[in-house]
Amino acid sequence: MRHRIAAASAATLLCLVGATGMAAAQPSSLYAPSALVFTVAQGDDVATSTVVRASTLSCAPTAQGTHPDPQAACAALNSTGGALDRLLASPNPDRACPMHYAPVTVTADGVWKGSRVAWKHTFSNTCVMSATLNGNAVFAF
Repeated sequence: MRHRIAAASAATLLCLVGATGMAAAQPSSLYAPSALVFTVAQGDDVATSTVVRASTLSCAPTAQGTHPDPQAACAALNSTGGALDRLLASPNPDRACPMHYAPVTVTADGVWKGSRVAWKHTFSNTCVMSATLNGNAVFAF
């Protein structure tokens, strides 16, 4: 009987040690994930808008994705500290835009430096979008 208790205790101890060793596994990368999907859509409601174009971007450990200039887009995102509202500038005062309402919504969904991102901004039309983003590399796709 003593041998069974000792054997069961030893088996339990080995299982606990094995489980603890698995829980302490090292991460596969030193970089927090940064992978985003950007969209430009016609409409003011994300659920019913028609996506006109989309692009993917991953910034860690290197800039890559379907974005035409991933290095510039990652640099722009890094300069904002991940606060996507900082991408929006005051509209260029030298650029006149028509006053018609044809809403355009831009979105960013994914992960930035390990934190979940779900961001959107609606512009009254494409001209206002271009004037406000003012050549920003993130939505230049």
